[in-house]
Amino acid sequence: MAETAPAPAAASPAKAPKKKSAAKAKKAGPGVGELIVKAVSASKERSGVSLAALKKAIAASGYDVEKNNSRVKIAIKSLVTKGTLVQVKGTAASGSFKLNKQQAETQKRTSQEEINLSFPPNGSFKSHPLTRVKS
Repeated sequence: MAETAPAPAAASPAKAPKKKSAAKAKKAGPGVGELIVKAVSASKERSGVSLAALKKAIAASGYDVEKNNSRVKIAIKSLVTKGTLVQVKGTAASGSFKLNKQQAETQKRTSQEEINLSFPPNGSFKSHPLTRVKS
């Protein structure tokens, strides 16, 4: 009982301190969400695109779906909650998906309004409808 184990003092100085690895460089190219939107918009299906067909289309574009399956599901869920996609069938990340036409129309409309409301570059603000002074 009086015996104690010797401390491994020689082992600790032999280990070299770990260097922090450099931050991983972000891969260039579109994200998963953008790939999903492109695949759904390219589809001609009336009833929407199924999850399996989406995964095939994304894999064909060069994305590793097997390795990043959870990222694909999370991206689909977030696109549905944002309103970019509409879920036609199924729940969560399974089922069929379509592009939301209402959101696409509002995005086009707002971009046209921004173009119309922008001031002219030549500085003739008098003719612009927002700068007219009522007499």
